[in-house]
Formats: sequence, structure tokens, C-alpha cells
Amino acid sequence: MGNRLFVGNISFRATPEIIREEFTAFGEVSDVHLPMDRETGRMRGFAFVTMGTDAAAQAAIAGMNGKPIEGRPLVVNEARPAPAGGGDRPPRGPGGGGGFRGPRSGGGGGGGGYGGGGGGGNRY
Repeated sequence: MGNRLFVGNISFRATPEIIREEFTAFGEVSDVHLPMDRETGRMRGFAFVTMGTDAAAQAAIAGMNGKPIEGRPLVVNEARPAPAGGGDRPPRGPGGGGGFRGPRSGGGGGGGGYGGGGGGGNRY
């Protein structure tokens, strides 16, 4: 097990200091990261807490999961590694991306229009 924890269901009123203070009861807290929404500038409602040891992380999961802070019960579990490529978007499929469509196919084309072949003789 790692010592980095995912902490969900955090009140928007919570601060890194409040989170650190609560988790310190279970051991040394190395880091508290509360991601912010790029568009609104508000906290996203979850955090990552890095405990000093695996034992402290296990104790924090047992002691903090379900504990209310600022009126909301926390969800605490081991953090999973971020997916390759990062960001908020799912990974692209094969072929990458770019443009809306692939290259146009099927050559130029035939009849109608101004001066296009198509027989028919004189219209007038």
C-alpha cells in the first residue's frame, strides 16, 4: 500500500490547514493537495493527503473514512495512480486526433454545374 490517500466529499469551506490538522491525529502529514477548478477557481471537492508512513495512511483510512468535517462525511481510501497522459480527458483512440474529418476522398466530379460535361445539348 502507498501512503498517498484520496479524500473525497470535502466541503468547499474546508482548507488545507483543516485537512492537515484532522489527519495529523494518525501520523505525520507530508502533503495536502486540494485541486482547484480551472474555470471557477473553487475547490473541486476532493484532496490528496500524503502521510509519512504506510502505517499512518492505514490508520487515517480507518479513522477518517466517514468522519464528518464541515458537515460532510469524508470518503477516504488509497489514491490510485493517475492515468497515463494526465488531464481530465479520456485517452484518444488509435490515430490520434486532429481536424474534424479525414482527408477528402473521391476525386472531383462530374456533370452539372458550370461547364462540367454531361451532354444534354443546348438548354435554350
